[in-house]
Amino acid sequence: MSHHIIEARDLHFAYPDGHQAINGISFRILHGESVGIIGANGAGKSTLLMLLMGVLLPSAGEVRVGDMVVTRKTLPLVRQRLGMVFQDPDDQLFMTTVYDDVAFGPRNYRLDEDEVERRVMMALEMVGIPHLKDRAPFKLSGGEKRSAAIASVLSMQPDILLMDEPTSSLDPKSRRMLMRQLEGFEHTKIITSHDLDMVYELCERIILVKDGTVVSDGPAAEILVNAGLMDSCGLEVPRSIQGCPVCGGKR
Repeated sequence: MSHHIIEARDLHFAYPDGHQAINGISFRILHGESVGIIGANGAGKSTLLMLLMGVLLPSAGEVRVGDMVVTRKTLPLVRQRLGMVFQDPDDQLFMTTVYDDVAFGPRNYRLDEDEVERRVMMALEMVGIPHLKDRAPFKLSGGEKRSAAIASVLSMQPDILLMDEPTSSLDPKSRRMLMRQLEGFEHTKIITSHDLDMVYELCERIILVKDGTVVSDGPAAEILVNAGLMDSCGLEVPRSIQGCPVCGGKR
């Protein structure tokens, strides 16, 4: 399953204004891993996700998905293996119904309509919203929109799921529902978030980023409970374990 592996090799990226957002980041993520990429505002998390997805291309270094380097030429193949859920679901939902939004990707690859319907209904079932298939996306709640955006990615049957701030703007019930959905996914998951309690619960591995570099890469149960390390990167230990006398295990 080499195509399930995603690797960053000495990545560098600068924006047109000269801001150096990524400074020599390297890591390798294997099949089935659930990885949280965390850091303070401006650390480079979202830029890194966009480099992994090929939305941006590095000024130096490379991203590899399996044995394939991410370039403009390989993007169509990369997009079949990687699926990204953006921070704002409105950036992904633009059709008149949820069904058509989820069907957009498979139809774009010119699959026959029976296969499109099979994929759409499977994706909607996975996120628990088949009853919303005929609804207009703009009439959905924040949590429903998030689920629809995830379904639109899952219908493409990606090997690797990337998510940027998936719990942003969700109420507690919708947040918990989303977390249950993510717990059940067998995909390789890469999540960037400021919701460190969610990251602590869902991710086994943490990549801690500061000023466009990797400060620490290892088990979540070690990095997220290290108050000194977290503080040095402008973060706090997750609230769920603050003051916990036994913080080496998940609650």
